[in-house]
Parts: sequence; C-alpha cells; structure tokens
Amino acid sequence: MQLVDCGYCYHTDRQLVINNFVPWHRLEQFRNISRIFSENYHMQAHFFQHVPFENLGAIEPWLKTKGYSISQTCLFEQSTSPGFPPLATIDLLIVLGGPMSVNDEAEYPWLIEEKAFICKAIAAGKPILGICLGAQLIANALGAKVYPNAVKEIGWFPIMGQQSEPQLDLFQFPPSIEVFHWHGETFDLPPGAELIASSAACQHQAFQIGRSAIGLQCHLETTPTAAQALVDNCADELIPGPFVQDAATILMADQTRFAPMGAVLVQLLEYLHHQVVSQA
Repeated sequence: MQLVDCGYCYHTDRQLVINNFVPWHRLEQFRNISRIFSENYHMQAHFFQHVPFENLGAIEPWLKTKGYSISQTCLFEQSTSPGFPPLATIDLLIVLGGPMSVNDEAEYPWLIEEKAFICKAIAAGKPILGICLGAQLIANALGAKVYPNAVKEIGWFPIMGQQSEPQLDLFQFPPSIEVFHWHGETFDLPPGAELIASSAACQHQAFQIGRSAIGLQCHLETTPTAAQALVDNCADELIPGPFVQDAATILMADQTRFAPMGAVLVQLLEYLHHQVVSQA
C-alpha cells in the first residue's frame, strides 16, 4: 500500500480514508485519474502571501508530489499595484493568512485589488483555498462582513464537521478533530456558502461555495516550524483568554496533534485537486 507524506509524517492511503470518512473506492478513483492527468497536463498553483512568516507549510510538499508548478504574489512587498498573474494561467489558487484585517484597505491598499481578483477567480469557478485571513478575504470579496470574534482563538482546539446534503458533494470534515488556530476576527457567511465546520469559540470555521471554493478559519497547513514562526512574530497576541493557549502549550504539540490534522489537509487538497482535474 502506498505511503503518503502529509508534511508531518507518513500515512497509508487507507488510513486517510478511515480517518476522513471518504469511501476507499472513490478516493482510489480520484488518485488514478489524478495520476494520469498529472502526467499529461501542466498544473499551476499560485498563492498570495501576506507576511514573510506565513507560508504554504504542509501544502508545499503535497503540491510538489502532485506535480504542480508553484508561483506566488508577495503582497507584503507591494507598495502599488500587486500585478497579479493572468487568471487563465492558474489552476489552483491559495490565499494564505496574515495579521492584518480585510478592513485595513487604507493601510494596505492592495487588499482592494486582491479581493477583486478573488471575486473573479470564484466567478470563473477556479479551485481556491483561503486560510484564516484568506477565508475572510473570500467572504468579504463576496460581500460578507468581517469583524472581531467574541473571543480570540489561538492554539489547539477542536472543530466539528457539519453534516450536509449528499447531493451537494461538499467536503466532509470528521465529526471532531483538534486543529491549530490563530485568529481574532470572524465573518458572516457569504451568499451561497455552506457551513462545513464550526468550533466552540467560532461558529464559522469553514465554508464552501459550490465545489471549488473553500475557506478555512483554522490553520490545517501548520507545521512545527510554522507554529514557531507565529509565536516568534505574534507573541503580543497571546493575551490570556478562554481560547488562548500560552506559547509553551502551543509549541509542545507533537505528532499526535500534527498527524491527524495533516491527514485532513491532504484529503481537502485531494478534493480540490479533483476539481482541477475535472475542469481541464
């Protein structure tokens, strides 16, 4: 049986299916189609990076394994127009996190163009994954409000997958899984979005629009190195609260936390990759 490197450790294909409640025969069909497709088609993944210390994390090795070429727009280096690539050249768009708010357009004017680009990508049906700020940008680009959450959510806390109608064919999270968080804001669901995960601290943890756009308030992509980078650069946000862990608690996380989260990330990426294959 094939071993899958999720960025943290190795899992068998069958373990991913068991852990994430996806029929084995269906995932195997996805993998066979994906393998043939990858051998005959150039795939381009592009990501928007908002600060130097938040990057693709565990997503990067998965993209490379699948044969994607990877490009990026470093928005933190932009003082004028970001100069986004032509939308037609992108097969998969990933919008990463950052400490700014989607409402900080006066301080970060490139947010205006970024939201406009995201809106066009969604309208075109491009597979897109938004993480934390990225999810908020998707929501706001589609007209939803982004505002302070009742409490900050920083550290390791569970999210609960929401049941959906089978005919919608949405991504299905496990009933409960502990994942990494670092956010102080939340958002209203944009028009047409389906809620696919919640947490005790934040109702809108993950949403999906159609079959191609997914927004995550949590950070499934986090690796030990990424967690350390957030602590190093954002320690001032670790103000004691009901859903804020201290730096030591955050950084003592081991494979028993990273591995299950990484397995769900792989399944989500496989889901979006299937949309890439289907659109080609």
